Amino acid sequence: MIPELRKQFNERWTPELYADFLHRLDAAAGAHVAFRCSETPIFLPNALMDKMVRYGQELYSQLADNAAYVQASQATIPEKFRVRNETGHPLFLQADFGLVRSPKGELEPKLVEIQGFPSIYGFQAELAKQYRNVYRLEELHARLTPFLGGLDEAGYWDLLRRAILHGHSPENVVLLEIEPREQKTLPDFLVTQERLGIKIACITEVKQQGRKLYFEGIPIERIYNRVIVDELARKNIQPGFRWTDDLDVEWAGHPNWFFRISKFSLPWFRHASVPETWFLSEVKRLPDDLENYVLKPLYSFAGLGVKIGPSREEILAIPEGQWSEYILQRKMDFAPVIETPRGMTKVEIRIMYVWENGLTPVMAVVRTGRGKMMGVDFNKNLDWVGASAGFSPG
Repeated sequence: MIPELRKQFNERWTPELYADFLHRLDAAAGAHVAFRCSETPIFLPNALMDKMVRYGQELYSQLADNAAYVQASQATIPEKFRVRNETGHPLFLQADFGLVRSPKGELEPKLVEIQGFPSIYGFQAELAKQYRNVYRLEELHARLTPFLGGLDEAGYWDLLRRAILHGHSPENVVLLEIEPREQKTLPDFLVTQERLGIKIACITEVKQQGRKLYFEGIPIERIYNRVIVDELARKNIQPGFRWTDDLDVEWAGHPNWFFRISKFSLPWFRHASVPETWFLSEVKRLPDDLENYVLKPLYSFAGLGVKIGPSREEILAIPEGQWSEYILQRKMDFAPVIETPRGMTKVEIRIMYVWENGLTPVMAVVRTGRGKMMGVDFNKNLDWVGASAGFSPG
C-alpha cells in the first residue's frame, strides 16, 4: 500500500530469502511455527495506521461510556466462568479491521471484530524482527517500524513486562493456557517465556490450596491469562482450581473481559467503521439477500462456526432459544491491496493495545489471504498469504 516500497520488495525477493526467513523464525520462536507465514510483510501509510489506532480507541470509549452496555455485558458472563475481582478496564484489547474501497476509491478500515483478550504479543514482535533482519528492510526505508505509539523494540518489551508482571517476580507469574504445548500459538508462549522469564502452565496442572494457587509447588501471584473459555467448555476441561473462587491472585488480562468485549459488542456500535450488525434474535425478518451477510457465533475464535452468505435453512436450523448467541452482519468486500507475484491479496489488520494510563497502541498483527476469510485455515495450499507484519515509516 506504499507502492514504491512494495515494488522494491518484490524485485528483491527470492525463494532463498524466504526459506532463510522461515528457518530463522523457527529458531527464534523455539519451536516450529505450524501456521503459514507470508513471504512478505506489508507496508502501511502512517495516515491509515493512525486512523485504525484512533478508531479502536473510539470504539472502546463507546462501550466504556455506555452504562446500558456495561450492564448488559455483565449478563454475558456465564456464572460458571464468572471470575471475581474484575478490573475496571481490559488490560489488553484487539481491534480487527479489514480494508474496503470507499465510493471515492479510498481505502477505509471496517471493523471485523473487537476483543478484550490478549493476542500474540510475543510472537508478533519476533515475526517483525525476522522480516526486518532477513529482508534488510532498512535498505528500503531507514525508519520503517512495526511498533505503534512511538515505541521501539526495547520500549515495547518494557511495556509488556510492566503489564504482565506488574511488579511481581517472574517466578510467581504464569502464562495460563489449555494444553499449551499442543496449541498453534506455542511459539508465542515460548517467546514470552524467554523474554519475561515466566512459566507456561496448563490449566489442569495448577493446584489450589485454600485461596492460593500453585504451579510446580511455587505460589502463583499473577496469571497472564490465555485460556479461551469457549475451548474450555467445548473440550470439557476440568481446571486444577475453582475458577469462580475468591482467589488470592492477580489477573494479567481478567477473564471476564473475554465476554464483555467481544462479538456481543458489535450491534452496540454506532461508528463509521462498523458495518450494520444485529443480534440474530432481534432480526424480525431474514433478508432476502443473505449472500450479502455473515452469520457469527458470539464466542468462538479462529473463524469457528462463521458462515459467509448463510442459507435460510442454516439459520432456521439454529434452535430459536440460541438466536441470541449469534449475530448477523452485513458482509464486507475486502479490497485486494497487496501486489504479489501470485496476484493481488487482501489484508486484515489487528491493532493491539495494552492498558497503561489509557488504551495504548503497541503493534499490529497482519493476516493476508485470497480465500473467503483471512485466517490461515481458510488459505490452505496458497502462497504469498498468511500471518504477516505491518511496517510504517517512523
